[in-house]
Amino acid sequence: MANKLFGSSSNPMLKEDSFKPKYDSSGMMINRYDNDVMTVNGAVNKTLLLFSMMLVTTALAWFMPSMFLLYVGAGGGFVALLVASFKPKLAPFLAPLYALLEGLFIGTISVMYASAFEGIVLQAVGLTFGTLFMMLAIYKSGLIKVTEKFKMGVAMATGAVFFLYLFGWIGHFFGFEVAMLHDTGMMGIGVSAVIIVIASLNLLLDFDMFEKGEEQGAPVYMEWFAAMGLLVTLVWLYVEFLRLLSKLQRD
Repeated sequence: MANKLFGSSSNPMLKEDSFKPKYDSSGMMINRYDNDVMTVNGAVNKTLLLFSMMLVTTALAWFMPSMFLLYVGAGGGFVALLVASFKPKLAPFLAPLYALLEGLFIGTISVMYASAFEGIVLQAVGLTFGTLFMMLAIYKSGLIKVTEKFKMGVAMATGAVFFLYLFGWIGHFFGFEVAMLHDTGMMGIGVSAVIIVIASLNLLLDFDMFEKGEEQGAPVYMEWFAAMGLLVTLVWLYVEFLRLLSKLQRD
């Protein structure tokens, strides 16, 4: 989905500056509370809650699909994401709203793909979660180190994908298509595969920022902020798997 902006971490919801403790003029840390700080467990629990909420509206859209729900979900989710990027303190309210709206989008687009390609939804779901757990294992093992150079590289790659999406979106309204996004040949398949790799690498940054939030004593509302960011990446990954699988079945 093209609602991926990018910041220092490449995930718009996980800008590292948002997690850094703030200090007043005397050097005292502010916005840090003894028992009211972000934890990894808290962020994981928030992620599971958001995912559960998204499943509710996904089921609703699955059984009552409409283009209206797709546009409301995609547009409303983008607005919630954009506002949260600038106002992270609102994440406890915006994250659940994003999850509910995104469920409308996911449910509708899943029905569209399922009607054209048998079994594609289950395959995309399996690949998405398989990738999530694989990247978590890679992160925990230290096989790929999340260094500043690595973050910058992923951010640049994500930015390139974002502008590709933007160009494709503009082309849709002016009657032309970006061939590399929609082509079912080797080029189109290759581009989709590269985008999936970039989305997968974003998961490493998401995991890293979960830990950074706890280490730096970020305020507890950042649990919602981080959970929302991880959900953004998972939705992006799922939609790209749908796109890739559809190209493979058409070829």
